[in-house]
Amino acid sequence: MSQWKKQLPLQLTLSRIYLVPVIIFCLWQKEFGWSVAGSAIFIVASITDYYDGFFARKFNAVTNMGKFMDPMADKILVTSLLTYLIPAGVIDPYMVIILMARDTYIGGIRAVAAADNVIIDAKSGGKWKTALQMIAIPAVMIGPWPAPFEIIVKIGYGLLWVSVILSITSGIQYHLAYRMGRKAN
Repeated sequence: MSQWKKQLPLQLTLSRIYLVPVIIFCLWQKEFGWSVAGSAIFIVASITDYYDGFFARKFNAVTNMGKFMDPMADKILVTSLLTYLIPAGVIDPYMVIILMARDTYIGGIRAVAAADNVIIDAKSGGKWKTALQMIAIPAVMIGPWPAPFEIIVKIGYGLLWVSVILSITSGIQYHLAYRMGRKAN
């Protein structure tokens, strides 16, 4: 297998991290066209979340580094942009606090589970949370702007709250899965 096929999945994963400053630069311009460009780049970055895994499996290039960096790249992309959007007033700080606290907690549970040889499969609630965030964030990134775009921002804001609820739910699922896995060992 060629070297580029082995490297493609990890490079797609890392591209989500590399694109964060580009997206923030676009938003920093505080002009509608730049916000739309930043949203479009975010969407491209989000799509890489599917294709990195697809190509890793297709090219038999699944690595421990890729398994570790995939969720890390998602968290860096999402939390960086959500944090940046707080001062713009389009999202609530409570959303970001809950999402970051959940992700930190899950990271801790995964580390302890690995040390205890407990396998915790990805939970559907966590996958839905991420999917909703990848839809909602570019929607709120274009705001605050006047109609007709105002409705897109409001829908994105509502979807972000749904992702917060799913975040809490999936956090509880991970916690319970760890406890059950630990009892089985």
